[in-house]
Amino acid sequence: MWKNSGKDRKQEGSGRPTGFGRLTDVRVLTSTGLLSAIAIVLGFFKIPLTQLVELRFGSLPVAAAGYLFGPVCAGTVGFVSDIGGYLVKPTGPFFPGFTLSSVISGVIFGCVLYGKEPTLKRILFAQILYTIVCGILLNSLWLSILYGRGFIAALTARLVKELVMIPVNTAMLAALMQPVKRYGAVRQA
Repeated sequence: MWKNSGKDRKQEGSGRPTGFGRLTDVRVLTSTGLLSAIAIVLGFFKIPLTQLVELRFGSLPVAAAGYLFGPVCAGTVGFVSDIGGYLVKPTGPFFPGFTLSSVISGVIFGCVLYGKEPTLKRILFAQILYTIVCGILLNSLWLSILYGRGFIAALTARLVKELVMIPVNTAMLAALMQPVKRYGAVRQA
């Protein structure tokens, strides 16, 4: 069912390509495009929990793409959703660092979740890794560069919010993984 161009590395034991060759499969490309569109739309919604903490949903389709299609496709969804979200409704100046963070978030979710059972422990690990690398380190760096504030000032302002959101984001992602897992099983049948 899955064709391998020889340029892609195969996921061990599955015979399915995991690299850019996945994007040549029409079903994968269509699903990736739909997940990108969903991520763009969800990126506009936020639920404020406190003055500093808000619930955001834009990373959920990126994580779903990581689970279903691997790090390359999920990174692509992150890239397209960041650029597309900016083109549809810019909420500030464009900064390519945030696009890089979106790509890296897809790669993280793809590396941790693809081809594996989405257990709570694995989802929590993916969320912690995503929060530390993208939410705390990279996005704080981008904000410090963009607004001319010191990195430590940006980091300390974001640290508590990002740490508080780990269990909330983990719960949302765990709830999402059950229907996504069923979709993946149906797609492969």
